[in-house]
Amino acid sequence: MKFNVLTLFPTMLDGPMTTSILGKAREKGLFQLDVHNLRDWAEGRHLVTDDTPYGGGDGMVMKVEPVARALADLRQRSPGTRVLLMSPQGQPFRQAEARRLSQAESLTFVCGRYEGFDERIRSLVDEELSLGDFVLTGGELAAMAMIDAIARLLPGVLGSASSAETDSHSDGLLEYPQYTRPADFNGQKVPEILLSGNHQKIAEWRRREQLRRTLLRRPDLLQAIPLRDWDLCVLEELRAAESEKAD
Repeated sequence: MKFNVLTLFPTMLDGPMTTSILGKAREKGLFQLDVHNLRDWAEGRHLVTDDTPYGGGDGMVMKVEPVARALADLRQRSPGTRVLLMSPQGQPFRQAEARRLSQAESLTFVCGRYEGFDERIRSLVDEELSLGDFVLTGGELAAMAMIDAIARLLPGVLGSASSAETDSHSDGLLEYPQYTRPADFNGQKVPEILLSGNHQKIAEWRRREQLRRTLLRRPDLLQAIPLRDWDLCVLEELRAAESEKAD
């Protein structure tokens, strides 16, 4: 896969994209990342990419012409690339989006700055995505978070292919609790079932804990995923237990 990032601050991506798992995967050629300075498509002596808004108001607005020239060029370099606009007005980026976008051959991230975009830039992109209901100083951090979430789903990036399959949200639920050595830390012991070697019982315990955590922390997620009869029985037991605690 090829990632393009269009930004006014290319060096922001230097550290996160060259270290740890992503850095190693990039070195191995498991994905390609090209960071492009928007000013390379700006005109005039000062390579201006923003201007004051029509109608007045605070702040500066990113101009449409440099972005239009940049995207036209990048679409030629990466035919079929899907262009993503980083915007707090976009659709929420979730694990399902990461999985869907990991199937693309090329993605281009457009990172905004200043007060916002000229509205006509929206007609040049394929979709708008948001990390959440908050505003950042620019789209670079959002782009890096999305690239991380997408890249780790690519074949070979993680040490084990099954690692991504058990993450929180991978099946719509939160992940079960994880433990490692020591088995007893200051009186806090690892659940006996995890030491039993009974893989079927361990799998059942983990699924139950997934349901418990999701019910307690993100009950909204339970409305959006298919649940087995066993899951529904467990949830009924968990709700009854929580109701008893409340009483």
